[in-house]
Amino acid sequence: MPNWNAAQYLQFADERTRPCRDLAARIAAAAPRTVIDLGCGPGNSTAVLAGRWPEAEITGLDNSAEMLAAALRDYPALRWEQADIGEWASDGGPVFDVVFSNAALHWTPDHAVLFPRLLARAGVLAVQLPAASDEPAQRLIRSLAASPEWRGRFTGAVADWHTHDPAFYYDVLAGAAKLDLWTTDYYHVLEGPEAIVEWYRGTGLRPYLAALADGDRERFLAEYLEALRPNYPRRADGRVLFPFRRLFIVAIAR
Repeated sequence: MPNWNAAQYLQFADERTRPCRDLAARIAAAAPRTVIDLGCGPGNSTAVLAGRWPEAEITGLDNSAEMLAAALRDYPALRWEQADIGEWASDGGPVFDVVFSNAALHWTPDHAVLFPRLLARAGVLAVQLPAASDEPAQRLIRSLAASPEWRGRFTGAVADWHTHDPAFYYDVLAGAAKLDLWTTDYYHVLEGPEAIVEWYRGTGLRPYLAALADGDRERFLAEYLEALRPNYPRRADGRVLFPFRRLFIVAIAR
């Protein structure tokens, strides 16, 4: 997986943080003592948790040194830890009152194994996952990469994100937790299709661009932009609507 770029990711900080606020507001934990933010990135989600529970001991965990450096720079009062989420879930460490993850677990494999392990370390497990894989912006990345012109330029499998449907997570967690599951469709207002390219350069395009030779990346992005245009027409004010569905899970351990 290529390195994360905190500045690229935070171009859309407000849009990326809003689902985090919505999830944090739904957690019925009045005064948790220990909270961990898995896949904390540059710390924007961890800061939301610190604002919600100012008396809690809050830790942000991520496997990206660059993201954690940005988090430490912007939020030096919080605790930061570099680690892999899957390894953290299976290491048998202490239970946290709240285990939180905002838009990170879709990059981790084998959710049927991972989610029960996360719940085993949580009083409350609260997760937000992108559920927009069927939207044109995401489908076009995959279809362009699989096209005759491009598929030979990708060597081996490209790491990609995945989210199951709500029923999958219900079946995985219901035996050990009381569950609250819902989806929300966010309609982001962006300046144009070019902004959608920038959005995905910070997330879903990363593994594809990393797999391409230097000379091919800008051409891939240019073709992706042209494929986006008819799917995201400009509105009367010149901007575009960018729908993005997200799946939310709050699991209270029994």
